[in-house]
Amino acid sequence: MTQLLQDTGMTVLTTLLSILVLFLLTKLMGAKQVSQMTMFDYVVGITIGSVAAELATELEAPHKPLAAIIVYGVVATGISLLTSRSLKARALLTGKPLILLEDGVIYRENLKKARLDLNEFLTYCRIGGWFDLSQLQTAVFEHNGTVSFLPKEADRPATPADLNKNPAQSQVQTPFVMDGKLLSGNLRQSGKEDEWVRRALLRQGYRDEGEVFLALWDGGEGLTVFPMDPRRRTGAVQP
Repeated sequence: MTQLLQDTGMTVLTTLLSILVLFLLTKLMGAKQVSQMTMFDYVVGITIGSVAAELATELEAPHKPLAAIIVYGVVATGISLLTSRSLKARALLTGKPLILLEDGVIYRENLKKARLDLNEFLTYCRIGGWFDLSQLQTAVFEHNGTVSFLPKEADRPATPADLNKNPAQSQVQTPFVMDGKLLSGNLRQSGKEDEWVRRALLRQGYRDEGEVFLALWDGGEGLTVFPMDPRRRTGAVQP
């Protein structure tokens, strides 16, 4: 019984240690590990996860998988720094973009290099919203496995500049209320006060912030409110 408790306690400690090490390595390697990964990032991520699982259950010599995780993390960080400074290393380790389609021509050899067949290429086009390939000027296979599209000028969406219009610049919305609580820090940074928010909510029929799931400020006098009760409709407070 004593040995069981000791083993369980050791497992808990090594698991917490593996979580801490993974967190620190993720911060060290950057957000790319959890967003758009290259092939190398993918392999390193899987390997580190596997070694971390071994560390969590290794009771006799936990320093061995711990050392392996650190080595993988340091190597991955070193390669990331190398590719950021050397074009040759970047091309070798992360690969080069491949033009799959250009001015009405689909390049078969580049499709082979990207390990894509025509059905997969057409799937990427449809996912990107392009069902008519004649509307595309260029399609590029990126090193992270995504496909980027450049439409022909006549087929791209119109912009305000095309219509000689100059709309006001939109601002990033700032949350003022989340989960029924006022975010005082955001209010101070925005130059607003608690009472300003409460008055704005009252004009829309909310007695206080406790009835609000999310309220967003758009930089002007508008306040977009999402109620706690889903039966109430979302709306914007008018000045």
